[in-house]
Amino acid sequence: MVQTSVPEQPARSGNRMAMLMLGALGVVYGDIGTSPLYSIQTTFGEHGITPTADNVLGALSLVFWALIIVVSLKYILFVMRADNKGEGGIMSLMALAQRGVRGSPRTRLALLTLGLFGAALFYGDSVITPAISVLSAVSGLEVATPAFAEFVIPITVAIILVLFAVQRHGTARVGSFFGPIMVVWFVSIGLLGIPSIVAHPEVLWALSPHYALLFFVHNHVDAFLALGAIVLVLTGAEALYADMGHFGRKPINRSWFALVLPALLLNYFGQGALLVARPGAATNPFFLMVPPFLLYPMIALSTVATVIASQAVISGAYSMTSEAMLLGYSPRMQVLHTSREQRGQIYLPWINNALMIAVLLAVLGFRSSDALAAAYGIAVTGTMACTTILLLVVARRLWHWPLLVLAPLGLGLLTVDVAFFSANLIKVEHGGWFPLVLGLFVFVVMSTWRRGRELVLREMKQGGLSLKTFIASIADHPPLRVPGTAIFLTANLDAVPHALLHNLKHNKVLHERNVMLTVETLDTPTADSSERIELTSLGGEFYRLLLRFGFAEEPDVPRALQQCQKLGLPLEMMDTTFFLSRENIVASERAGMALWRDKLFAFLSRNAMPATAFFRIPGNRLVELGTQVEI
Repeated sequence: MVQTSVPEQPARSGNRMAMLMLGALGVVYGDIGTSPLYSIQTTFGEHGITPTADNVLGALSLVFWALIIVVSLKYILFVMRADNKGEGGIMSLMALAQRGVRGSPRTRLALLTLGLFGAALFYGDSVITPAISVLSAVSGLEVATPAFAEFVIPITVAIILVLFAVQRHGTARVGSFFGPIMVVWFVSIGLLGIPSIVAHPEVLWALSPHYALLFFVHNHVDAFLALGAIVLVLTGAEALYADMGHFGRKPINRSWFALVLPALLLNYFGQGALLVARPGAATNPFFLMVPPFLLYPMIALSTVATVIASQAVISGAYSMTSEAMLLGYSPRMQVLHTSREQRGQIYLPWINNALMIAVLLAVLGFRSSDALAAAYGIAVTGTMACTTILLLVVARRLWHWPLLVLAPLGLGLLTVDVAFFSANLIKVEHGGWFPLVLGLFVFVVMSTWRRGRELVLREMKQGGLSLKTFIASIADHPPLRVPGTAIFLTANLDAVPHALLHNLKHNKVLHERNVMLTVETLDTPTADSSERIELTSLGGEFYRLLLRFGFAEEPDVPRALQQCQKLGLPLEMMDTTFFLSRENIVASERAGMALWRDKLFAFLSRNAMPATAFFRIPGNRLVELGTQVEI
């Protein structure tokens, strides 16, 4: 008997791809996967367009081509090419775009503003997604029994409270269940649409863009307004790009084309077929399409699916905040890691509590998914438009795409984004103001923190003493030296840290070894080993040490310092003391920022997490010395 060996590598590779695709289904596609619960209902519901046969075909055609153009072409084939060392999301894209225009400060500022506004709108999405998704799922109880109508809001509030209460435990323990549940969800919604399509196959004519054009010809302004509801089928598209670093481009792409897109289209066309037969079903076409004996199980499954969708977008808010902190756009706050295996599993208590309050206010204030739909569209389309502009800059400056290709492509994508965004702007007074106010608040905080830190650094540099001159004077007039190593955290590489001057002035001593430590965050997710540590000997046992971390890394300074011994800087942690100057910010009428922004920055600075805790510097090895800075 001849035994043949089968290569194991392809099998292992296939298994890994399958697991990554399953994970992507559980995390990436939760938001867009639950859009069928409310998007068609909003389009043809109480305040929507009349569900005639022609209108249904026109709206379905717009749904189909929106999913093909925006998700399949724009995000899957175009946006996801812009990976920043494997990481995605608008903050990564902003860093890439700024890298392409280094020689133009004004352009960099414009891109920074655009990126921050897009990121700010994402927080609005993080508030509205749990509110509208859970509320839509629970509202299925009204279809089952109208008597349940008065319990929809209390049940929704209870689910949201539980959802945010369990965030501190992280998604690591239950993450393995997310994928299979979403597989069941997508298969179920796909199967639900098939009987209606079989009964009314004429809805398949909507695959032709001809019906989308006729929709505008026949309805004029009403058709344009309907775009504000149809765009809801795209909610969650940004998550494909934002979560690319967790799963990779291929698993996300394959999951979309293999399961998610077919399931969504079957369900949307099934709802359309139901409306052709029963226009009155526009009150809740998703649940009215469910057979009565499956109604309660489907309500339960949709509730679980919306919780998963909410979990994904809440985790995205944690990740974006962590990146913003490291890039210098957000005050430092406590970050808890909920998984030892996965770096991205984090929990931010302050963000969690703020989101929970905002979500509850949204539910209690709007009280229905129809009312929330107008607010949702603004957040989604605003972020999409910002992403498109940043991506065009990357394609031109970093990929060097010719204008003959980029101009028509950019014009087409921006036309779609602007059309959707404009259609939602009309609804500002009906709820669209909500994400705009949220986004404006987050934008002001981010931009104020960034500008405030620049002003503080400027003041510190102006009042600083040259490090080179100081070391020379120490050599000429040596003070008393004490054993051990002193590490002084400073943002100015060429000036003497204030903590060093204060220590020498008041204690009249210097340590045997003195290290000027600067921690720098790169515009890439991770720092290469070759650029992690930069050590320079300044003479007289003075050293300049630069530690670099990527914006997706944990800035663990003690761990990085352990590698310095290989570079000729012996450090014994029990014989090392860290010195830090803690700035007391004083608002003034000086040029730089408006007085109210100075006061806001001073408030944020007082309540920010200390840099020592953020960098994991042990408190029992730390000496803090205060200094007053006027901005």
